[in-house]
Amino acid sequence: MIKEKNEIKRTIKVWSTVSKVVSTIHTEAHYKKAISMLDKLIDEITEKSDPIKESLIDTLGTLIKDYEDRTIKEPKGDSVGALKYLLEEHGLNQSDLQEIGSQGVVSEILNGKRKLNLRQVVALSNRFSVSPSVFIDNI
Repeated sequence: MIKEKNEIKRTIKVWSTVSKVVSTIHTEAHYKKAISMLDKLIDEITEKSDPIKESLIDTLGTLIKDYEDRTIKEPKGDSVGALKYLLEEHGLNQSDLQEIGSQGVVSEILNGKRKLNLRQVVALSNRFSVSPSVFIDNI
């Protein structure tokens, strides 16, 4: 109990400084600052491992993801565009999408000649860890 009280006291003394780096992100400016700090930390630990910096990277990453989840909406309405973007981002081509169908089916989907069905939407959602809504066009 005494140890926890001492830890809290020490934390409170430095919190005004620490909270500028490690706190819930509420603004775009704070988000950009957190991204910049995260990039610098990642660059530093690629040169030399540091458990304290790695812990800070984990914490900043969690705070950044929380902000993005709350503020950045996944694109809707262009399932083909989203699929093409995800393929490019992951360095994949249409032959890597066997879970949604044959080469011909995938080609038709990518060329807008065929719509994705529910099974394909679920498969792509799982493959890319995104919401199924990304692959459902607005009607």
